[in-house]
Amino acid sequence: MPKTSKAQLSFTDATPPGKRAFLVDGSALAYRSHFAFIHNPLTNSRGQNTSAIFGFVRALLKLIDDEHPDYLAVIFDTPEPTFRHKTYAEYKATRQKMPDDLVDQLPKIREFCEALGAKVVEVPGFEADDVMGTLAKQSVKQQINAYLVTGDKDFMQLVDENIFIYHTGKGDKVEMLDRAGVKEKIGLPPNRVIDFLALMGDASDNVPGVPKIGEKTALELLLQYDTVENLLAKAEQIKRANIRQSLQANRDVALLSKKLVTIETNVPLPIKLDDFAFRGMNATAAAALCREFEFNSLVPRFTQTSAETAKGKYELLDTPARVKWLAQQLAQIDCFAFDTETTAEDPLRAELVGMSFSWEEGTGYYIPVAPKGAQTFSLRTVEEKNFPDFFLQTGQDNTNFSLKKLFAPLLEDPRRPKCGQNAKYDMLVMSRYGVKMAGVVFDTMIASYLLNPTSRQHNLDALAMEHFNYKKIPTSDLIGKGKAQITMRDVPVETVARYACEDADFTWRLRNHFLPKLQEAGVNELFEKVEMPLVAVLADVEKTGVKLDLLFLQKMSTELEATLGTLMADIYQLAGKEFNLNSPKQLEKILFDDLKLKSSRRTKTGRSTDADVLEKLSQKHELPKKLLEYRELSKLKSTYVDSLPTLVNPYTKRVHTSYNQAIAVTGRLSSSDPNLQNIPIRTEIGRQIRRAFVPGEKGWKLLDADYSQIELRIVAHLSKDAALIEAFRNDEDIHTSTAARVFNVDPHEMTPDIRRRAKEINFGIIYGMGAYGLSQRLGISPEEAQNFITNYYAQYPGVNAFMMGTIADAHKKGYVTTMLNRRRILPDINSDNRRASEFAERTAINTPIQGTAADLIKIAMINIHRRLQKENLRSRMILQVHDELVFEAPEEELATLSTLVREEMSQAIKLDVPIKVDVGVGENWLEAH
Repeated sequence: MPKTSKAQLSFTDATPPGKRAFLVDGSALAYRSHFAFIHNPLTNSRGQNTSAIFGFVRALLKLIDDEHPDYLAVIFDTPEPTFRHKTYAEYKATRQKMPDDLVDQLPKIREFCEALGAKVVEVPGFEADDVMGTLAKQSVKQQINAYLVTGDKDFMQLVDENIFIYHTGKGDKVEMLDRAGVKEKIGLPPNRVIDFLALMGDASDNVPGVPKIGEKTALELLLQYDTVENLLAKAEQIKRANIRQSLQANRDVALLSKKLVTIETNVPLPIKLDDFAFRGMNATAAAALCREFEFNSLVPRFTQTSAETAKGKYELLDTPARVKWLAQQLAQIDCFAFDTETTAEDPLRAELVGMSFSWEEGTGYYIPVAPKGAQTFSLRTVEEKNFPDFFLQTGQDNTNFSLKKLFAPLLEDPRRPKCGQNAKYDMLVMSRYGVKMAGVVFDTMIASYLLNPTSRQHNLDALAMEHFNYKKIPTSDLIGKGKAQITMRDVPVETVARYACEDADFTWRLRNHFLPKLQEAGVNELFEKVEMPLVAVLADVEKTGVKLDLLFLQKMSTELEATLGTLMADIYQLAGKEFNLNSPKQLEKILFDDLKLKSSRRTKTGRSTDADVLEKLSQKHELPKKLLEYRELSKLKSTYVDSLPTLVNPYTKRVHTSYNQAIAVTGRLSSSDPNLQNIPIRTEIGRQIRRAFVPGEKGWKLLDADYSQIELRIVAHLSKDAALIEAFRNDEDIHTSTAARVFNVDPHEMTPDIRRRAKEINFGIIYGMGAYGLSQRLGISPEEAQNFITNYYAQYPGVNAFMMGTIADAHKKGYVTTMLNRRRILPDINSDNRRASEFAERTAINTPIQGTAADLIKIAMINIHRRLQKENLRSRMILQVHDELVFEAPEEELATLSTLVREEMSQAIKLDVPIKVDVGVGENWLEAH
């Protein structure tokens, strides 16, 4: 096993060779794991909070899997006072007490560490920082490189040629800091970090620092004077009077602060280096702990199932004879797994490197494709059927042996079932070569998602580990990461063959594993009739893409730049000086020190300046209002106006978003690269962005079809409430109707404000909003809001009965379902933690409603797509945005398309109330909506 890190060095290219010791800041990791789930804590069936344990174990396992440490220790703080407390009684005095939920989990975290093979180290009277520093220095003396697993900036002072900081950030992205990395990050080398921290102080540890000196000033001073001592000795030379005076008045404070931030590296340790050598995990103990805390997804990680037996018989087929043999086999079997290897993650820019197949557990066959190059499709070539061929790459000379002629008939035959993992990707790749795959009846990613929609891991590597305890070959082992990353085309064909066969083999194994589970869970019909047919629809929508008016976006960008400049000038004038609008610290000072506005909320780093705070302050001063406007325009400009043109495919001249079918727990689709579902519609600037979306052909128009109040109609159906059903059957304005009933107002005397309040109540109720939430939305007291809710339920008793019944059912079963039996597990529904349980109850109410709406539009998409093909229409579906579908169509097809779309959307699922669809046509998306 190579001893190089899988983490990415921040600013250098190599780590030194030799053995490696990983020293984990256990206290910090426990805190981080606890607060990662603070808004949705994990609890087991006994109501115990297990968030910190689960997060900690996952992080430690990832470290072990990724880095294969030679030495591994986890270091914790102890409750006893340290030498710093004796030096400065106020040290850490402002820190909040550790949450009781976290205190209760620490003993089990220590147990898990030992089970996972990590030595737990604690030294009374010393902080974890000091113990880690001492262990690091002692490791280096034994020619062992030390990696400090922490996000604490204090540790930068220890970094040298053999000591590194190893930090896991958001999305499990790992950053490793060496000496150059530290200097790049703070502007100073590691040996000046102590001085840097001493001048700035540390609010979290209550280290005072020198007043009036922040990060920027500290850097400037140390670049000139090098150390705190030298700076103090030459303080009279400093030109800025306030800084000079502060240093002269706080000499002792500066020296004290330096002592407090200095990590002690000579702690008397109770262990020797050999005591924390990593000798592997105690799988039996780890599995028992996982079962105790109901970490069911982790149990297979420690059970000796098929880790050894999973290795398969894989073959590289690089002769025409062997390839023909494979084609003959595929033509005779009932179903097979298919996978592609390519040169890129974007399927519409990727070239085919090879294809792999499997139809028996433990077998796989790989066919390498010659590097002839693929002509990227355009809509014109779609119509002309002008696609490139692809040929076999042989062991000696590449031939003109056409793989397309041999395999296209198999892949395009709807009567020959196929399975895949994220099959939409493979379908899009093959479409570039004119192969329109059909008969894809099973996608292991989607099966996993339907069985466990709350999981975020449905990739093949995670599924192989979870269900077979098998660690697949990571893609990064073949192509690397970052700037040094290569493509599969550059990897030796034998290596790619092993990797590709493994993919096909485990796709086939997972298919067989999931088949009975889908049946047992009662979601097989949803899988077969909705989710799997949708794969081909989404592939076509993604392949088609959408045209942008680039000149309009360019003009819009210029206008926004001017508007932002004006807003910036206005903000500076209101502040009385210029400052960095993107700096929370500088803004905090402007708002609360200079303008004397009252701070409503504090964070760990100071007084909050987030959007909610600025919204409230806007009622008292113009600057926060202007700043909110600046932030909104700036975000829209960077996220959409300036970003969208860069995402246009150079071959198709269109933007091709990717629709994610296995992410949202409610069943809704999401989109990414770019996310076209988050373009705001309620603001004028957001609406203007939609003007940039235009038809891709001359003489064509956009047609927009949008469900009207679909979630409220689903509520009427599910609740069987007579009043709600009557209102929809009479085609009444539901918000006006609600206002008339709840507020006892004649519909003819309805004001916009009263209707708005009724709208907030209608939608608030279906999202499980309580009196407090509604009061915040309406700007009224919680008591008044509760009266509105009580009156609402009195007018719509069926809705109240439906919600109470749904909650009771969820408590009993532990899950809720949509009309089509889409299931969502609610692990916290019976939790002793009141906040977690109440959140689960709100989720129980909303999921059947939002999930059914998601199922409804998916069925509509499938049926519309089928009819467009059956009726030989040129019209194309180009966007799906929640309850809205967008098409481009030649003018002569608009009437037909409008009727077709309205029919299929309104008849996708039969409800007790009419399903209303609003259809519009225009030269762009805004006009059509």
